Amino acid sequence: MTPHRYFIINKPQNMVSQFVSSHDVRLLGALDFEFPEGTHAVGRLDSLSEGLLILTTNKKVTNLLFLGEVPHKRKYWVNVGHVVPPETVELLRTGIPIRIKGGGYYITAPCEVEIIDRPAILSKHKNETQPDVPNTWLSITLTEGKYHQVRKMVREANHRCRRLIRASIEDLELGDLPPGGVKEIEEETFFRLLKIENWKSAISSDDFLLEPSIENPAC
Repeated sequence: MTPHRYFIINKPQNMVSQFVSSHDVRLLGALDFEFPEGTHAVGRLDSLSEGLLILTTNKKVTNLLFLGEVPHKRKYWVNVGHVVPPETVELLRTGIPIRIKGGGYYITAPCEVEIIDRPAILSKHKNETQPDVPNTWLSITLTEGKYHQVRKMVREANHRCRRLIRASIEDLELGDLPPGGVKEIEEETFFRLLKIENWKSAISSDDFLLEPSIENPAC
């Protein structure tokens, strides 16, 4: 049996989180790396979002990550227009109504939100060419992933999302990986950083063979 392989990438903007598409879009295959056959993305980032994306040949990772008993934390760095006041930070922390499929509203679960300095490891972005325009960087950590949740949260708080980067999933971090960069991670380290403890028994069993329908991406 061929050992499974695990990668993280820093997905650049204007790239779709898949290898095959019927549309004329930039795909993961454009990265300067030869991935093994059967590699697929775990979860997704929308085309405009950047940052940490997991790729693996192990089809059971999606279930282990999203259907476990303990939800996994995902941290995002979000740059929004204008200054964000303390009351808005508190609103985002405690729960804000966002529109979901079907036209109704969903109140987001409490999450971790704080105002941060611009992360020094980030490359410059075209939206940051006007330094005199007021803006705020936020760190938002979620355990749920409604469709485009982060973008909808800041929009409902009356701020335009200028840039969105996934920085980490649990202890699996983007670090200083450059846009388009790829890093392979050893199997035991991969699951330890994701805080998934039952991976050995899950991989050796016939359970969780099918990927679930996950409301991803959150951004």
